[in-house]
Amino acid sequence: SATRTGASPAVIDPSLPGIFISGDTGRLVRALRAAAPGPIDGWDVPDLDLDEPETCSTLVHEKRPRLVIHTAAMTAVDQAALEPGVALRRNGEAVGALARACREVGSGLLLVSTNEVFSGDRTDSRPYVEDDEAGPRNPYGRSKHVGELAALEAFDGAEGLWIARTAWLYGPPGNDFPDKITAAADRVEGPLPVVTDEVGCPTYTPDLARAIFELVARTDGGVFHLVNAGSASRYEWAAAVLAIRRPGRVLRPIGMAEFQRSSEPPPWGVLDTSKAKAAGVELRPWQDALTEYLHDG
Repeated sequence: SATRTGASPAVIDPSLPGIFISGDTGRLVRALRAAAPGPIDGWDVPDLDLDEPETCSTLVHEKRPRLVIHTAAMTAVDQAALEPGVALRRNGEAVGALARACREVGSGLLLVSTNEVFSGDRTDSRPYVEDDEAGPRNPYGRSKHVGELAALEAFDGAEGLWIARTAWLYGPPGNDFPDKITAAADRVEGPLPVVTDEVGCPTYTPDLARAIFELVARTDGGVFHLVNAGSASRYEWAAAVLAIRRPGRVLRPIGMAEFQRSSEPPPWGVLDTSKAKAAGVELRPWQDALTEYLHDG
């Protein structure tokens, strides 16, 4: 395996200069900047343009970073379903160009990926482990899987590539699931309908950011699942939010079939984090993170 704990040339000290984040805005970027133990540089449009994959290569060859944390992506899942070609270019082809350039100049690369590379068809209640077969059911998941494969091909088993799959991100500056469910609770009369048959791992971006820096400091590469511990349905997550923000608000359980959207998410998107935990990287239970966020906000 390319993944080992302990000292290695590919282990990266995140307190030293030379770490670049792609996508200079966004929820996770904000959390990474806040959690960074050292200086962080950022790339965003127009210098980094995922619709022009060669810009990724140009930047890497110019700056020769020690590590690129690649958060830039087309993350609007429903939009990806409407524009699959755009999603494939931004989340697949651009990642390939970036990864090849990183390999050429000796830069490390951490690619942020998603639970949506899995089909979610599993009915045995077992979380997905890193080596489970991917089978994305929507264009967003397919585009992210293509990006994973392109990065793995570029590094060809070499150290210095991390793929960190995560799920259901929320956190500052808001406009996330907790905010949207609160707004819906205030807007909708009567019991609020929320989906019960989509299950995943709500993940707090400040916790994920800390875990990313720990991962590159403790391992020399590999595919890892980084989510807050435990799992929840959308209904359970909404109930936990409203128990703090709108106590007593009544919810009505519905199925995904009743909630029309352009993209079809994996019904079972729970990720197993044992591999990261074995490397000393562990995120707290999602309920604890959510409670902190809601009381701070």
